Amino acid sequence: MKTLMDPMDIECLVTSDSITVYFEKPENLRENYQYQIFFNGTMAGESEKTHFLLEGLESSTEYSVQVKVVCGGNVLAESAIEQVRTYAAKRRLDVTKAPYQAAGDGNGMDTQAIQSAIDDCTAGDVVYLPAGIYRTGALRLHSDMELYLEEGATLQGTDQPEDYLPRIWSRFEGTEMYCYSSLLNMGELDHKSGPDCENILIRGKGTIASGGKTLAKRIIRLERERLKDELAALGDKIRECEKPETVPGRVRPRLINISNCKNVRISGLTLKDGASWNVHMIYSDNIVTDHCRFHSEDVWNGDGWDPDSSSNCVIFGCLFYTGDDSVAIKSGKNPEGNEISRPTLNIKVFDCKCAFGHGITIGSEMSGGVENIRIWDCDMGDSLRGIEIKGTKKRGGYVRNVQVRDCKAASVLFHSVEYNDDGIGADTAPVFEDCTFENVWITGRCLDHDGAFYDTDCMELIGFDEPGHALKNIFLKDITLGTAGEDKKQTIVLKACEGLTIQNVRCL
Repeated sequence: MKTLMDPMDIECLVTSDSITVYFEKPENLRENYQYQIFFNGTMAGESEKTHFLLEGLESSTEYSVQVKVVCGGNVLAESAIEQVRTYAAKRRLDVTKAPYQAAGDGNGMDTQAIQSAIDDCTAGDVVYLPAGIYRTGALRLHSDMELYLEEGATLQGTDQPEDYLPRIWSRFEGTEMYCYSSLLNMGELDHKSGPDCENILIRGKGTIASGGKTLAKRIIRLERERLKDELAALGDKIRECEKPETVPGRVRPRLINISNCKNVRISGLTLKDGASWNVHMIYSDNIVTDHCRFHSEDVWNGDGWDPDSSSNCVIFGCLFYTGDDSVAIKSGKNPEGNEISRPTLNIKVFDCKCAFGHGITIGSEMSGGVENIRIWDCDMGDSLRGIEIKGTKKRGGYVRNVQVRDCKAASVLFHSVEYNDDGIGADTAPVFEDCTFENVWITGRCLDHDGAFYDTDCMELIGFDEPGHALKNIFLKDITLGTAGEDKKQTIVLKACEGLTIQNVRCL
């Protein structure tokens, strides 16, 4: 019997009535295999995905969990048996009931009612939103709490800038600054400190939405007026920014802001229309997002999920319709990111699909370093970029040890970009190195913002021209280029690339 990995490592996400088990895909799986999930010694189901949800469990009850990889009746790998206990049943704080009396009718403002329920919530409670539309401004969560949105419940942030005051110390595009409060806020940003907020669960079958494009435009207009003298003083240097709105746009709120937090989970929800990025975690650890839908199609900088100088963050089972990157992995921008030097480490992205947006990116803000990224079973075929690792020559820092397996992508890009290039440059150019792509289908067919497909090079492997900063040690194995039956570019563009290994690349 062939053994791939013995034992496998598994992780269990627990609520009072469910257990979600997930695990990293064992290496060298190329056969007709299944994952078998066992609860209390009995097989609860089979799956081709590296996660499994069991609902309807008893609270305060211990369960045993085990995963086996099976092919043709043979066990190829298995995990140790994990003992997991569901949480105790929680007292429900219904925001529509006394003493809170939220209207939930989409007309009045429910900020005060919901914030009062949040403030009252202890570790033994859950803030509960039944079906309805709850108009609100910025809300502030705290440690040891749960927020649950029932199916049909929408936590709807307004499109009025004054509802997202006061400004809070935050970080956007790699630079710390005062930004408008996000719709949901947790933790206090401090790059010299560890977590100051922990153990938050946000889940359900409802929607968390903000003011999107309208809110963004209103904030940019206000900020442009506030900064008119500074913007005028920039002169030609404004051209180093992406667009004229870049500087005033940096103060926009996110949908969910997670700063200096630990152990936060967001599960099962629709997340939409942040005025910029949707879920942004900064200087945080162990942030998990699963089974969510992201919508921000018409929002500039409408990223989905952005780990930023954070560690041990996981996203899986999510679907993206985003106006920018589906996932964007970051660690600060020169010169501040180099000086703070807090890398992003140990990020896992799996079983995610991009239906609209840019795909999965690392950078361009990566001055603090990015290391140990695992991506598997993702479909980024219908995207503008696919999988992109990017920086500017000013950035400094590094990206290394990225592993992509069993994925589909519009393209794969390692390259320098010219936008968002203001700021004092680092002493040396960045380094991209030690990256593996295995069993990846690269279509060379990108989906643009107008919903039309166009042909592109399948891969750009382009490092930095300065000596010692070429792209290094890239390994390609079992790569498929192009789309069957269509005459497309199927090229790999190479420049400033050292240590490229290619095994079994075929063109359709």
